Amino acid sequence: MGIQCYELSHPERLQGYQAPCIALQASCQLLLVSPQYPKNETAIMFEKVLKSINLGLGQAQHIYPQQVSQLAEHQLEWIWFAGCDAQPELEGKILSSPLLSDIDGNNEQRRALWQQICSYK
Repeated sequence: MGIQCYELSHPERLQGYQAPCIALQASCQLLLVSPQYPKNETAIMFEKVLKSINLGLGQAQHIYPQQVSQLAEHQLEWIWFAGCDAQPELEGKILSSPLLSDIDGNNEQRRALWQQICSYK
């Protein structure tokens, strides 16, 4: 069937279960937390945003919102919550926006994101 691994939908229901920690690559400077993985047009837009803050694709990683609690120690500079609620317990420069697909082509949403980025410069 091609299934590489399984992910529990509700791990909290299993008594004593501890989800494995997610270790980010040492080169990771921006973490995208979003229910949608960037692909096709949204990946192109994501790369443009990265370039605007002088980062490349190799310096960014994606996780789903339910995986935030599994993050191991990290040295992130940027954390971008796209299409989900920001979690202020994470340290770094926090960005919050609608889904990437909602920002792409929407000048008002892109401007709001750009203003957040500029507020940290």
